[in-house]
Amino acid sequence: MIVRWGLESLPVACADVAVASPLLVASPRWDSLELPIHVAARWREVPTDRILEPASVAAEAGADGVLAVGGGSAIDLGKAISTVGLPLVSMPTTYAGAEWTTYFGIRDPDRRMRGGGADADPTAIVYEPKLTLGLSAETTVGTAMNALAHCAEALYAKGHNHEADAHALAGARLVSEWLPRVVAAPEDLEARTELLRGACHAGAALAGSMLALAHAMAQAVGGRYGLPHGTLNGISLPAALRFNAAYAPQALRRFGEAIGAPDDPAGRVEQLAALAGPRRLGELGVPQEDLPALAADVAQRGGNRANPKHATTEEIEGLLREVY
Repeated sequence: MIVRWGLESLPVACADVAVASPLLVASPRWDSLELPIHVAARWREVPTDRILEPASVAAEAGADGVLAVGGGSAIDLGKAISTVGLPLVSMPTTYAGAEWTTYFGIRDPDRRMRGGGADADPTAIVYEPKLTLGLSAETTVGTAMNALAHCAEALYAKGHNHEADAHALAGARLVSEWLPRVVAAPEDLEARTELLRGACHAGAALAGSMLALAHAMAQAVGGRYGLPHGTLNGISLPAALRFNAAYAPQALRRFGEAIGAPDDPAGRVEQLAALAGPRRLGELGVPQEDLPALAADVAQRGGNRANPKHATTEEIEGLLREVY
């Protein structure tokens, strides 16, 4: 993956992957962003589950790539469009990390999951910290918790390895240190930059390893009700860490040391998640009577299968009730 920093590096990043005239995929907030490259056409409806329409727009305009600017929904849509043979350049404006992976989920305008895939063509990333300055506290914390979950799970998922571990530990340190500073001073560009560096490491850890139980929980709940993925990771991760303490103690201690809490990493994660946003599934309007069905969904997901211990449906229901 080609990684560059600063909006001014966008033309070089695009040239590196032979993109001269991309389709811009951006929500209305970023549609008017002045870019230092020519854009063949624009697609403004994010999210959308009508993938053939933006792909057709790209073809009609002669676009030779896709440029996705925004959060996870915009980048996932860009990844979906890239499956028709167009290289993707991403400019993330949150800390979620979608820019690093080939798999994607497609949501309708109500943010409910309608499909997905795993054959996207992400080729380059441009990080511009200034684009994160306007993020709300809730979105900042939620997407940063998603990044922190990538770091934690990369250390003990079944695909973990030394290179991904190094990124996971670096990312965890940066997120834990700089997230409280960003919440306290949201216009502090240095703090935003360091938090984004943490998210970059977290994304690299995600790309080099796999997801585990916490993400499986967040995906199942978010996909069904259209709820924010990052916020759900902040809710799910502490319960998953406590569950995994008996099965991956060394990995959890390394993670705890990185975030300054070697003896209670789950407690530290709860402190960070509490900086902004809902803390319980009940606060998000998840029906309590749906927990058994959600647990059954989580149990069959890849993240659970990649967990150090494959949790049973009954164990997962217990975890969901813990955070309800």
